[in-house]
This record gives sequence, C-alpha cells and structure tokens, in this order.
Amino acid sequence: MEMTASSLTISPRKLRSDLYSYSYQNDAKTPLVMSVLASLIERTMARNERIAKNCKWALAKDCNSRVFECQETPDMTIQSYLERIFRYTKAGPSVYVVAYVYMDRFRQANPGFRINARNVHRLLITIIMVASKYVEDMNYRNSYFARVGGLTTKELNKLEVEFLFMMGFKLHVNVTVFESYCSHLEREVSIGGGYHIERTLRCAEDIKSKQVEQKRYNSIARILFFEVGASTEE
Repeated sequence: MEMTASSLTISPRKLRSDLYSYSYQNDAKTPLVMSVLASLIERTMARNERIAKNCKWALAKDCNSRVFECQETPDMTIQSYLERIFRYTKAGPSVYVVAYVYMDRFRQANPGFRINARNVHRLLITIIMVASKYVEDMNYRNSYFARVGGLTTKELNKLEVEFLFMMGFKLHVNVTVFESYCSHLEREVSIGGGYHIERTLRCAEDIKSKQVEQKRYNSIARILFFEVGASTEE
C-alpha cells in the first residue's frame, strides 16, 4: 500500500534542522517541504471533487485551462510525482515554495480553474519548471523537464506559454512574500505540533542580493551617465 503525503509523520526536530542544514549536493535528501505541499494539494483536490459533485456550475469553463488536462488520469500520486521531479532535477526547497506561490496566483487569476487528478501533474511540472528558472542560477532545458514530467517538448513549451499568459507574467516573488508562504506552509502542519518547514534562507538571501545588485547597477549607471554628460560639456 502506497503511503500518501497526508499520512506522513514529519519530525519537528528534523524539520527545524533542515532550516539551516539543507544540502544542495547531488546526494541531497528529498526536501520535507514537498510532503507538506503534496498534502496541501491532495486536500485541495479532494475538496474540489466534493464541490464538483454537488455543484455542476463549479466545473472549470475556461477553455485555456483545459490545456493542462490529460486524456487519461495518471496513476502516479502527487508525492511520487514531486519526488520524481526532485530526483532528476535536484531543484531545492525554495523552488517548491515559489511554485506554491505561483499556484496560488494562478488560482486567483483563474477562479474558474479547479485542480483535479487530470490536470495536476501537467500543472505541477510547468509551475516547478518556471519556478526553477526564477530561483536557480543553473537550469535544465525544457526538453529535459518534459522527459521528467512524461511530456513531449512541444507539449511543455505550450503549457509554459499558456501558464505565463494566464498568470499575467506575474512571476516576481520578493523576500516578504516568500517568507509569508513559508509561514503558511508551516501553519498547515502546525495543527499536530510546533512544526517548521525549512525556510531555505539561501533563496531569501539570493532574492535580496539580486535586489541589492540591481540597485547598485542602477546607481552605477546614473553615475556613469552624469560623468559622461559632464565630460561632454567640458
């Protein structure tokens, strides 16, 4: 019997340890945040199924969102699918937190969309790939992500474009937003105790350093502009 994400017992001590000791090496263990995310998605899908049975009007009517639907429902669980993506891409915990941010924004931008067993896998591989491009310095090609997700490159390219337009290209995630979603994921597991998922300070610091670097670049550009202007006047 395969264990679902919702039945996993997560050690608070291990979760807290991952906050500071997560390794990005090739032999790194599966990030604990994935189990929390998988459980959250499973509960959302179960709720959507109940709503769909009772309210036919609640079904997605947006034709664009149907691009994520599979002809046949995949037999791989959310937890197993996320583990497969991690095993072959080694995307760090921060990628999955940002992916969760994107999933929430996608839902808000497309209120008629309902995550279900037929669209969740294609949506996840698309979101995680886009999040990886935003967070990570080094990334695999779309063709590689497609093989990992069980799609053709053409299919994944189309899904990426559709996702970006349906999101309105709102991909920026600042440190405050990142931390707030970490806190939300922590609350999801805090019902059973004072758990903490890994906050992946590396991601927060990377985002902050990029913002500082951009400000520094703008300052240098302004200085050079004035220097060039002054030399021209002379």
